[in-house]
Amino acid sequence: MLEGLLSILRRLKRSPEREVRLLLLGLDNSGKTTLLKQLAEEDISHIAPTQGFNIKSVQSSGFKLNVWDIGGQPKVRPYWKNYFENTDVLIYVIDSSDRKTLEETSLELFELLEEEKLAAVPLLIFANKQDLATATPTSELVECLHLHTIRDRMWQLQACSAVTAQGLQDGMTWVCKNIKK
Repeated sequence: MLEGLLSILRRLKRSPEREVRLLLLGLDNSGKTTLLKQLAEEDISHIAPTQGFNIKSVQSSGFKLNVWDIGGQPKVRPYWKNYFENTDVLIYVIDSSDRKTLEETSLELFELLEEEKLAAVPLLIFANKQDLATATPTSELVECLHLHTIRDRMWQLQACSAVTAQGLQDGMTWVCKNIKK
């Protein structure tokens, strides 16, 4: 019995956690940085719009998740393509409380899905700001964002609130189960 336990411990020691690259994108003011800081268990009381990018490493389910949070302002979006290389999972954050931007966010998302360097990369869509009364329910988001047409990759729409952290762990559990091999 002790021999079996020792061999398991030796195996675990030899297999270091796997590093994974996550790309966190979405329109400006969707809550990407708040979400990232919540995942990293950092203070979210003072968050400014991202100028450029943020990188954080987060531990989850035996993985070291290196999360690249890229600004979502229109002038920054053309540079997103510089970060596509070696992406294991794409996380796209939408502000589900802002119906005026849903068409724009859908167009940006589908442009990303056409990128060759992101082909077959699993996609997690965080429907953020679900704690607000004006939030669009996820069932409606599937339709208005045309998510049902995505057929070339694993994808998940996860309701969440970056402010309260509700739904974030469920989303990250999905990420860890669907990391591109």
